[in-house]
Formats: sequence, C-alpha cells, structure tokens
Amino acid sequence: KMAEKQEEPSNTQNGEPDNAEEGEGKKKKKLKREDLPPFEIVTGERLPAIFFKFQFRNVEYSSGRNKTFLCYVLETQGRESVTSRGYLEDEHAAAHAEMAFFNTILPKCESNLRYNITWYVSSSPCVTCADRITETLKKNKNLRLTIMVGRLFMWEEPEMQAALKKMKSAGCKLRIMKPQDFEYVWQNFVEPEEGEEAKAFVPWEDIQENFQYYEEKLAEIF
Repeated sequence: KMAEKQEEPSNTQNGEPDNAEEGEGKKKKKLKREDLPPFEIVTGERLPAIFFKFQFRNVEYSSGRNKTFLCYVLETQGRESVTSRGYLEDEHAAAHAEMAFFNTILPKCESNLRYNITWYVSSSPCVTCADRITETLKKNKNLRLTIMVGRLFMWEEPEMQAALKKMKSAGCKLRIMKPQDFEYVWQNFVEPEEGEEAKAFVPWEDIQENFQYYEEKLAEIF
C-alpha cells in the first residue's frame, strides 16, 4: 500500500493534473517520463500535498520513504539581494536531491557574492551527500547552509555520525524541523489541495514527540 502511495502521485510533479480515472493516459505518461532525463528539477513550484503528508512525516521508522524531497530558499547577496525558492526531489537513477541542488540550482558560487541557503528536507543526507556538502562548504567560504530535516537518516551508523559531525565542523547548521517548520513548508512549498481554499496546516498526532526524539538523537551525535 505504501509503495503504491508513493508511485501514484508522480504525474503531478510536472504540474499536470493527476487523472487517476484515466488509467490509460497514465500508462502513456509513465512511458513518456522514461525519455525525460532521470532528474525532474522543479523550481518555483509547489509540491503536491500528498507528497508532503507522506514524505515529510517525522516518523521513527520511515518505511517506504526512500525519496528525498528538498525545499530550498536561496538568498544571493551581491549589489542586490535576490531570493529564489523551489523544491527538488530525487529519482533513484541519478543523484540525490542534495547533489542536484549543487549541480543544478547552484552549479557555481561566484566568489564576490554571499549565499545564504536554507533547505527543508524530508530526511538528513546520506554519507555521500554529507561528504559532498562538507567539501562544498570548505571550498566556498561565502556559502552558509542551514539544513532543517524532518527525520535523521541511519543515525545509528558510526559512519553516518562521523559524516554529520564533519558537516557541522565545516559550518553547516543541521536542525530538526519543529512543528512550526513543517507549517512553514506547508504554507510556502505545498500546493493548496484541489477545490479547497488554502487549508491550515494540520499537525499529525505525534509531531511534537517525534521532533523531541530526533532532537535528542542529534544532540547525542554532536
């Protein structure tokens, strides 16, 4: 059931309506998507509410949640400040969303500009992505990165803990998303559900306890 839930909304990520009734149209679209590059970079758009409710949920066991959704706010300070925002998600055929951000959204850092970046990510980076973040921050002293995560990924693994510590020492701020942060993502990055006025964010039952659980785990690592 969970896997289905994940598969099903993938049509909507191109901003096309999701015609669940037309099973046929859906199959064709699926085929067509294979010809697209393995990365769907969606910028300046909002993610479907169904993705958010499933992927960002800060549960302890993230069964079926094997995609990374990354919402970003990128503030570039030069003569003028420019802020851009959007979201990325990863497809398994290619790099993870964290890599895609550096390859696509911010392929090069101009040394005369300052970059303040905030990511709201469904779960913390894997070891490879954490290492890439550490390298990028060491190379670009004009880059500030804050990562707000819903869940900690494989935090019990010593290798993972070491990678997160390196990221922290390279200047990356890693924070667990509080209920207010989930609400911020809901308001700024999630599409209003069809046929309804913008609905208020409805926190799930264990949102606060799960936040505290992950916050304690992160404190133990650091």
